[in-house]
Amino acid sequence: MSQLEVGQKVPDFTLPSSSGELVSLQQYLGKKLIIYFYPADLTPSCTQESCDFRDANGAFDALNATVLGISPNDLKSHHKFIAKYDLPFELLSDPDHRVSELFGVWQLKKLYGKEYMGVVRSTFLIDEQGILVKEWRKVKVKNHVTEVLQAAEE
Repeated sequence: MSQLEVGQKVPDFTLPSSSGELVSLQQYLGKKLIIYFYPADLTPSCTQESCDFRDANGAFDALNATVLGISPNDLKSHHKFIAKYDLPFELLSDPDHRVSELFGVWQLKKLYGKEYMGVVRSTFLIDEQGILVKEWRKVKVKNHVTEVLQAAEE
């Protein structure tokens, strides 16, 4: 499958959400959508990134933009993560990494010399018509949310 590219319409997808509902991309047509893919709940970098998005959530709301987080974790893990850090947005569960593969973020990674498949931290800005307008791949957490907010303002 070819990786999604800036300028393309994002194909609709549906995933289970921490809200208890199934969430589809098409539910967000008419709004800007920020989707951030992260490797795992309750890990240091993923927690920092999620809390940064939490802290900027009001600013995103003011721009008619919704934030969604996606990881391979199950909903039980997502619920713990949300409760512990008071995250105001939904987290979607992608255990078979189907949506992660669609966005090209499910990749071979290396840690301490071992290779494994996992999510490469990435964020995507989708416009009101469902077009991918900006992407950040292999994200470094520091100042990342500020960059995403600036792009959403444009």
